[in-house]
Amino acid sequence: MESLFSLQQSNEHSTKQDLVYSVVPLLKLICLTVIGLILGHPRTQLVPRATFKLLSKLVFALFLPCLIFIHLGETVTLRNFVRWWFVPVNVILSTVIGALLGLLVAKVCKPPPEYIRFTVVMTAFGNTGNLHLAIIGSVCHGAHNPFGPSCQKTGTAYVSFAQWVAVLLLYTLVYHMMEPPFERYEVVDDGIEIQELSTNDLNMPLLLDADLPGMDKTSSIARSSISRNSVPEPDLLEEGGSGAGQGSPLSLGCLTEPQMVRKIRIVAEETPVSHIFQPPIFATILAFVVGMVPPIKSVVYGNDAPLSFITDSLEILAGAMVPSVMLILGGMLAEGPNESRLGIRTTIGIIVARLLILPLAGLGVVSLADRLKFLIAGDQMYRFVLLLQYTTPSAILLGAIASLRGYAASEASALLFWQHIFAVFSLTIYVIIYFKMLLSYV
Repeated sequence: MESLFSLQQSNEHSTKQDLVYSVVPLLKLICLTVIGLILGHPRTQLVPRATFKLLSKLVFALFLPCLIFIHLGETVTLRNFVRWWFVPVNVILSTVIGALLGLLVAKVCKPPPEYIRFTVVMTAFGNTGNLHLAIIGSVCHGAHNPFGPSCQKTGTAYVSFAQWVAVLLLYTLVYHMMEPPFERYEVVDDGIEIQELSTNDLNMPLLLDADLPGMDKTSSIARSSISRNSVPEPDLLEEGGSGAGQGSPLSLGCLTEPQMVRKIRIVAEETPVSHIFQPPIFATILAFVVGMVPPIKSVVYGNDAPLSFITDSLEILAGAMVPSVMLILGGMLAEGPNESRLGIRTTIGIIVARLLILPLAGLGVVSLADRLKFLIAGDQMYRFVLLLQYTTPSAILLGAIASLRGYAASEASALLFWQHIFAVFSLTIYVIIYFKMLLSYV
């Protein structure tokens, strides 16, 4: 009887401990976000909006690359590179499942026709970077975290390993899926110049500018539209017609490139390759190169390494990433939601699919992968990062791409605002579930 009582007490203590482990890190992040909201609220204006924009540029160009290089480079090896194969695969799986849920939301909620692609994109592509790193940084803060002394390094390494896949998907697949309908452009001077109907960069929400600092958000739109519409379609030209004059595609005969090849070429030309190779991606590539070459790694990483003073300096800078990200998020939420023509039903449908249903699918995928021995045995942080990939709201970078393409920018800002509000509750619920599930096997 005493042993049964002691077992019950032990289980209650374990449950309380799991609850503390899961809730306290999120409470820390909420506190930081509330501080940012107070600082950036229009009524207080303690910190001007321009300061938050500069801080977001620092995160993007300095703090985040330092964090990635420090933790990914020290952890990655050629063997680990192979062992972590399911991390990028999981990003693709979560995107595919999210896209299917997005199609279901579009079918049930019936958004305006021009926002069907937008609905699919916002449901499919989640935040795989800053928010994950902030959660892991908060969970791993302190010596008594549940994942051990290497919690921060391994967690950051797994998240960074997933980021390059997400960025490639965003700037290839999503970039072209977010192409605006032709009706949103005004044709001037017989089609020579194409301009967007409404842009106002000075009033652009901070939410849309956070992940693409300093980008020209109109030149790419004009180039994209001109390249798409100024080249005649070979199939539309009839022999002997007005389009068959000298210099037309038909007059070139067999030299005309096939239509499929031409479409692939135009897509490749319009893909913003320069946007893909941003500072965080460069830091990831550099960490791979340094981390997987032992002679170089021994010079850069380690307390006795000749260049340890450099890594120590970068580590100091990396420490500013988590608080900066949450303060910026608070500043974004302080601006409030924009007007949206997406509709309440579709907005609620995307939030429910992204924040409530997709994590359940993630639990099934990760559990199945674990049973099939695809995951690293005994590494609970590995599983935690995989589960987080299904749990976070839509990527803030989607708002930046929407602004860059001139397609549903206001709708993206409003949807991201409401998602991040409701994510406070959904993340808390699912992180408690994840901790209870993962720590029961420790």
